Amino acid sequence: TEPGQGRSHTLRLRRSRRITDQHITNATRELSTLLRAGLPLDRALSILASLSESERMKELLENVREQVKGGATLADAMQAQEGVFNRFYLNLLRAGEAGGALEVVLERLAEHMEQSQEVRETLVSALIYPAILIFVAVVSIFILLGYVVPQFTELFEGVDQVLPLPTRITIGVGEFLQDFGWVVVLLVAGAAWLVRHQLGQPQGRYQWHARFLKLPLAGSIITKIEVTRFARTLGMLLHNGVPLLKALGIVKDTVDNRVIADGLERVASSLKEGQSLAAPLAEMAHFPAFAVHMIHVGEESGRLEEILHQVALVYERETRTTIKRALS
Repeated sequence: TEPGQGRSHTLRLRRSRRITDQHITNATRELSTLLRAGLPLDRALSILASLSESERMKELLENVREQVKGGATLADAMQAQEGVFNRFYLNLLRAGEAGGALEVVLERLAEHMEQSQEVRETLVSALIYPAILIFVAVVSIFILLGYVVPQFTELFEGVDQVLPLPTRITIGVGEFLQDFGWVVVLLVAGAAWLVRHQLGQPQGRYQWHARFLKLPLAGSIITKIEVTRFARTLGMLLHNGVPLLKALGIVKDTVDNRVIADGLERVASSLKEGQSLAAPLAEMAHFPAFAVHMIHVGEESGRLEEILHQVALVYERETRTTIKRALS
């Protein structure tokens, strides 16, 4: 393709919201299968593009295939699709291509993405039911206080006795909502906008993420999810020959919580000074002690990749258990 045409393809792909993580995962798994069957890379990409149900995904695969036919590596061709593939994905691809085991790395990538997506879907599914209950409860209370309770006020006006304090409070709240309910709606909308605005700013996002980690139950779930992601991603990168310092920089970008990500950045600085991985991790306020001890054992025994995989499995199970207990 012409350079201008390639840039227009990339721009359309970046603006499109139809390429999901599931599309990338399926394409990765299918590409690995085709390469294992002995097909050349460009033909495998062509087959995937022809079978894709998503027009945007088809366009992406065709664009990648054209660049591969032009002499680019698969990693470079995918990196040209800006905003679609992350650093972790691209670095593993480069390691696979350099080692001549592209299909193996693609399969591992697909497994990693499927496991990460499964954990994310478990969390989302667990939160749907409580969210619906809370929403219905709040709406019901507003309806009762704003419309039902004020109708009973007339019944009590002719009563010469002093009403109990809880009854007077309930009637007062109902009358307030009936007269100034729009103020409450504006305040809630304003608070939601403020939180969203702060989350869009680096300093505000850091402060909110720190608050999330301190929540009684949600904080524990967030920490376990991040530790699972950290251990699985770092283990995969090390297993495929990526140096520890570079791998840690990539892992930092895959972590969602900014407090933990900043902690990992300090860990990387300590590694540059010659420290081990476990020592600076132990100084992180929100990194579990069990994970630190396991990593320390892995460094001492020379089995860090294997131990990181075990840590990921342990905290993935704990995440599921914690979510189930919370729902109960």
